Amino acid sequence: MKGFLRGIVKENPVFVLYLGLCSTLAITTSINNALGMGVCVIAVLICSNAIISAMRHIIPDEIRIPVFIVIIAALVKCCALLLQAYIPSIYSAMGVYIDLIVVNCIVLGRAEAFASKNGIGASIMDGLSMGLGYTFALLLISLIRQIIATGAIALENPMSGATIFNLTLFPSEFTVSMFGTPTGAFLTFAVVAAVFTVWTKKDSKKAGEK
Repeated sequence: MKGFLRGIVKENPVFVLYLGLCSTLAITTSINNALGMGVCVIAVLICSNAIISAMRHIIPDEIRIPVFIVIIAALVKCCALLLQAYIPSIYSAMGVYIDLIVVNCIVLGRAEAFASKNGIGASIMDGLSMGLGYTFALLLISLIRQIIATGAIALENPMSGATIFNLTLFPSEFTVSMFGTPTGAFLTFAVVAAVFTVWTKKDSKKAGEK
């Protein structure tokens, strides 16, 4: 369980390892976008880790990175086609960033650092852990930005576009529209990452004292 939680908290790919920041800052304008990207990355991480782990003994070291990229690119294309066919609203919202999952440092990094050296079961759990950590980061940033920029928490059904819930927390007169822009994304990330850094350092210090 500790190993599983590692990717969500202590080694969170966004707030601790600072990986995948381009897509994180770009698509966290709403909870819907964050969920869509998070689910795609989880699926690609789990599948790519499993495939690479299963093939690790037959992939020559000299060409392992190109092979990893080809496997990841094929999986990302499958995700893109599925989104385009069944959830076009999410596909349109994520735009080019879904294709950039291919070069996302989290996916390629876990393939190289973990899946290529460990068994299938452990690699699947590593992919799930890192994927959930990435999704948690997206949801947290998008929630903060959405609340400050709009004064509400809203979630839509990606299939039909119908509103699942829309909770207004404060009037629009008190919103800060800047948080719906890239500047707001950087500010939100910086504050949350700073909090994570302080918290993880304190946690490590306590563990060292024990």
